[in-house]
Amino acid sequence: MSRFFVALIIASLLFCLVEFYAFQALRTITKNRYIKLVWILVAVAIYLNLFYTLYSTPRSAGQTLRFQMATGLLLTLLIPKLFIVLVMFGEDVVRGVYKLISYVSPGKTQAIPSRRLFVSKLALGLAAIPLASFIYGIIQGRYNYKVLKYQLSFEDLPDAFDGFTITQISDIHSGSFTNKEKIQYGIDLIKEQQSDLLLFTGDIVNNKADEMDNWIDVFNDFEAPYGKFSTLGNHDYGDYVQWNSDEDKAKNFQAVKDIHPKIGFDLLLNENRYIEKDGQRIALIGVENWGKGFNQAGDLQKASEGLNKDDFKILMSHDPSHWEYKVKHDDFNYHLTLSGHTHGLQMGIEIPGFFRWSPSQYVYKQWAGLYTEFGRFINVNRGFGYHAFPGRVGIWPEITVIELKKGTSTA
Repeated sequence: MSRFFVALIIASLLFCLVEFYAFQALRTITKNRYIKLVWILVAVAIYLNLFYTLYSTPRSAGQTLRFQMATGLLLTLLIPKLFIVLVMFGEDVVRGVYKLISYVSPGKTQAIPSRRLFVSKLALGLAAIPLASFIYGIIQGRYNYKVLKYQLSFEDLPDAFDGFTITQISDIHSGSFTNKEKIQYGIDLIKEQQSDLLLFTGDIVNNKADEMDNWIDVFNDFEAPYGKFSTLGNHDYGDYVQWNSDEDKAKNFQAVKDIHPKIGFDLLLNENRYIEKDGQRIALIGVENWGKGFNQAGDLQKASEGLNKDDFKILMSHDPSHWEYKVKHDDFNYHLTLSGHTHGLQMGIEIPGFFRWSPSQYVYKQWAGLYTEFGRFINVNRGFGYHAFPGRVGIWPEITVIELKKGTSTA
């Protein structure tokens, strides 16, 4: 039996368990058979659509828009029902404890109490919150671009760069795009920042270079007086598609790299550039992807060849695990690292200054936003596009603007 069918059987059993529990809440509050029938038919249709999409999509096709929508519908159905399951399971624990106490107590053993209408209504009410959030995330949340601005001070920043501005974007994932008007809105926000330097930190496609064909003219409309630079992300290598040959994969990889000059970006492949202003300069370094558990083509030492230790350095490295495991401890002193990759998992809760949570934090120590250790900074951009799940819930697409200041370090 193939791994696909084993996974299919396990997933089916888990889905049936979730559906059984969730259905208990509905059955408690209504006797209307048509409502219950619609509930069942919608669930069956979404699960069958997912399984058919997985079965019928060849590995060579990569992540199709149909797969993304099937995944989106599944999560929109499943996540709210998990809330129902938690509440209903909690009630079952209470009912079980009641039965156990009754059993060990003197006197007649009492029957397990019936489900309470209030608990079922509570479960369905709680489930309505993520349901509405996921629907919004797919329809509008993936285009809810946010401009996040930071001001960072460094004692050793060259005087000429006091007030120098950098716009960072990351994780375009052009193969996921469907709405040119909405994407253009995000592009216009980037242009409005009028930063001195524009940096893109990888994942221009999901898998294949031709995903960008319809978007070249959209992304070839930026201006930055001190240049536009980019680096690669893990998806740019074509590692998640089954290719007919190694030659085809190599051709696609070259085509992905060729996209960058077409949109006016200087792609740094384990390389560096000096950015000069008024006779002073800072160093910009770009490494290929280096990720814990991912492609590790990044070579920090090679990328830094020709630089001086006392240069002020900005590093573009797609995966923040590179900073965690290699960069932040490096004595060569990379002042500011710009990353992306995590997307903040495209779902979570962020209340600025008070609370933030995402499942991404259980995988990455630095998963979204600005972090500092040892007097060095990393910004993890939440991404411009989206991948796998065709939406964003609470973790919005990001355009980062960083202003460099001369002064006492803000670390």
